[in-house]
Amino acid sequence: MPKKLLTTILLFIICALAASAQAQESAFLGKWDIQGVSPNENVVYWLEVKSNNGALEGWFLNRGGSVYKLPKISIEDGVLVFPASDRPDAPVHRARIEGDSLKGSVKVGNNTIIWVGVRPPKWGNYNANANHKYGKPVALFDGKSLDAFDAQLKNKPLSWSVVDGVMTNDVHGNNLVSKQKFQDFKIQCEYKLEDKSNSGIYLRGRYELQVLDDYGKPVESHGHMALYSRVAPKVNASKPKGEWQEMEAVVVGNRVTVRLNGQLVQDNIVIDGITGGALDAKEGEPGPIMIQGDHEKVWFRKVVVTPITK
Repeated sequence: MPKKLLTTILLFIICALAASAQAQESAFLGKWDIQGVSPNENVVYWLEVKSNNGALEGWFLNRGGSVYKLPKISIEDGVLVFPASDRPDAPVHRARIEGDSLKGSVKVGNNTIIWVGVRPPKWGNYNANANHKYGKPVALFDGKSLDAFDAQLKNKPLSWSVVDGVMTNDVHGNNLVSKQKFQDFKIQCEYKLEDKSNSGIYLRGRYELQVLDDYGKPVESHGHMALYSRVAPKVNASKPKGEWQEMEAVVVGNRVTVRLNGQLVQDNIVIDGITGGALDAKEGEPGPIMIQGDHEKVWFRKVVVTPITK
């Protein structure tokens, strides 16, 4: 075979292999909302895969906590492989593209979690600051009962009580999940915190606005009214412990604007994905309001949700 023809064939093969590898890689790129099932529970993950100058990078939400950059992520024989953390004994996720889904598994202890990832919704051009039309307000707390809520963990007591028109939790108790679900809405809450209190208000049960005693501290992505681990508030508008505080958030599609104690702290920010502790990863669907009660003590005297009708 002539040398020139051999060189041409080799170049063609190399280019074909490179194109195949690139196409394979591109199928994994982007964001994935992940639902998993283990023997004892439903599991929620979130993953984003990027290509940076030819190298894969990944960001992962491992059920709870913060979104973090993966120490390693690769494609091996058509399988996406990444450890859940940088620990030497970290569980390793393996996943393949099947149709429009990312199907994977991970062994955690003696259990194998089977999971399926789907693409987030294709959000429209939403604006939380637009002139919305509102429906009838829904008082999730009326100062008398907790009838509007269920406990998140069914195997634990509710661990909340109503005293003098205020609902409060037992320390490290349960989370409240509203029986009613909402899509686009305004939520208004009044609450107070004790020293080092930590709670959260989950929009649609998926996006936590952090509730935290951080008066006078620098703003950061885990501070009061942060979109937890994703977007820090613009300013620290917290009041000192023991004082009643007021928050108002408007969420439309994947956009949210938040005011705390009259100050604008989140301005039509993009919600990039679920946050730690989300009830599910079904971003396109309505969801409940969840109020954390499994941390420190907190008091709420108002929880009102007003649906957006247009």
